[in-house]
Amino acid sequence: MSTAHGTLSLRPVLRRVPATPVSLALAAAGWEVVGRTADVAFFPPLSTVLDRLVTMTREGLIFGSLRDSLVNLLLGLVISLVAGLAVGTAMGRWRKVEAALGVYVSALLTAPSLVFAPVFFSLFGAGRAAIVAVIVMYAVFVVVINTASAIRSVPPHLVEMARSYGAGERQVLLRVVLPAAAPLIMAGVRLGVGRAVTGMINGEMFIAVVGLGHLVTEAGGRFDGASVLAVLLVVIAVALAALALVQAVDRRITRWVPKTSRGNGDR
Repeated sequence: MSTAHGTLSLRPVLRRVPATPVSLALAAAGWEVVGRTADVAFFPPLSTVLDRLVTMTREGLIFGSLRDSLVNLLLGLVISLVAGLAVGTAMGRWRKVEAALGVYVSALLTAPSLVFAPVFFSLFGAGRAAIVAVIVMYAVFVVVINTASAIRSVPPHLVEMARSYGAGERQVLLRVVLPAAAPLIMAGVRLGVGRAVTGMINGEMFIAVVGLGHLVTEAGGRFDGASVLAVLLVVIAVALAALALVQAVDRRITRWVPKTSRGNGDR
């Protein structure tokens, strides 16, 4: 009885423990321990990586590269979201569009996006346009597929009810279909943001060698594992910040959705 009572009394305490900070602290401690005990050149301890990050920041290497990368990411994301939401909505709403474009979207979604980097290099040269094109290739088709699935998942009776009240196609789309599909659409947007960050780094490394990708390429060429991991931390921070922004927009757009119906990120 006393053991059971002790377990029950611990549950409220455990519920108040913030899971994310504890998880990050454990991961950081594990990284530090493994880095020091393994003694591997390309996996230094976290303290060494953070020290190198501070040094690179003081030398002005981080902020200039970060600015270039953020511009590339923003341009690629805007194009991906506009095109992805428009094409995905059309595919989900009209069967002929789905029949015409579905095979291409599925094929390009499964194809390795980095394969197209030489094509974009040939078309646009070693500049920002080629990098943005790579980012779009990484992100847009995920947004298209998820948006189309979200539109198709809208219950038909909602559309029928709107039509019974005299709503036209535009009103049905803007006032019924898109609001009902918004939670699933935003889930696709979050996936697209993550892939866009990957496309940003790959494009910068393999096409123009600018931005954060330039720092990774240079550090890798020197076999400088600490610098590579320091830049990786910056990339992860960019991805997390972008996802946090998307989640904030998601909560504002879908605030009418009950909390029990939201994704794990909003619980």
